[in-house]
Amino acid sequence: MHQTRRALLGAGSLLAMPNLAGAQATWPERPIRYVIGAAAGGVSDIFLRIMEQRLREKLGQPLVIDPRPGAGGMLGAEQAARSAPDGYTFFVNHIASHGIGPTLYKRLSFDPLKDLPGVCRLARMPNVLIVKGDSPHRSVAALIAFMKANPQAATFASAGTGTSSHLSGVLLGLRTGIETTHVPYRGTAPSMAAVMNGEVLFAIDNAPASRQQVLGGLLQALAVSTAQRAATMPELPTLQESGVKDFDVASWYGIAAPTGVPKAITERLGSEILAALADPEIAQRIRDFGAETAPLPAAEYNDYMRQQVAAWAPVVRASGASVD
Repeated sequence: MHQTRRALLGAGSLLAMPNLAGAQATWPERPIRYVIGAAAGGVSDIFLRIMEQRLREKLGQPLVIDPRPGAGGMLGAEQAARSAPDGYTFFVNHIASHGIGPTLYKRLSFDPLKDLPGVCRLARMPNVLIVKGDSPHRSVAALIAFMKANPQAATFASAGTGTSSHLSGVLLGLRTGIETTHVPYRGTAPSMAAVMNGEVLFAIDNAPASRQQVLGGLLQALAVSTAQRAATMPELPTLQESGVKDFDVASWYGIAAPTGVPKAITERLGSEILAALADPEIAQRIRDFGAETAPLPAAEYNDYMRQQVAAWAPVVRASGASVD
């Protein structure tokens, strides 16, 4: 009896295999949803828009962008992680969700690295240290000297707790021995406004976030956060060049998928995205936005994210920030 039952179950599994293989072979058969952990019009949204036409042509299906802002991208990440692993839901992941978030959030109902592993990395961009347009502190050295003399004024804005703008400000304090004060805002736009209005002294945020205000003179850009100068703004020194040792921060973005999505599907999507990033026109549009293509396939990308979690964990702990 048991042998007969096992035989029937085995036969059922064998019968199901062609259906599974067939589904993978014909994928995609309907629009593909990309969850983003921020509002429409942000960085994640823009990267998808830049690749949208190319992916539509290669995959034969439109993409649907599903904004789920909140909690440094973790609300969107959780939504994607809980989605059916059928190859029709992906997530635009980033430094906040998969680099900082695993240490910052103490009671996550999912593990970002295990439940939402990477498909491929898309791009990296420097953060930029900015001050008010008419600030007298026109160099990193001058800003640091002012903060050391006036520690109560060492305030910085961020787009929210757990974002790269938050931890970049914390890291600047750690590297310079200054006790900086974090002032979180609900998004990049209000944090930029806080610097322009003089509510806070500085911010360190994604380069594209402040580009127009810097060009218009409402903000001053003093340095970039990466170890090397940014190709998109080579005139700006790095923080390391400016005397801040061991400061190398880049915001990065990629695509992640719920655990269980068939490997054939994630490999297909990853290969199409990496090919899109190699297209000179798409790469130039990403540079025009203020970022650089940084393609990595799945295995290397997941290794990179594990390294990022390890690198950011001590900074998160030093910040004292914790989200239950």
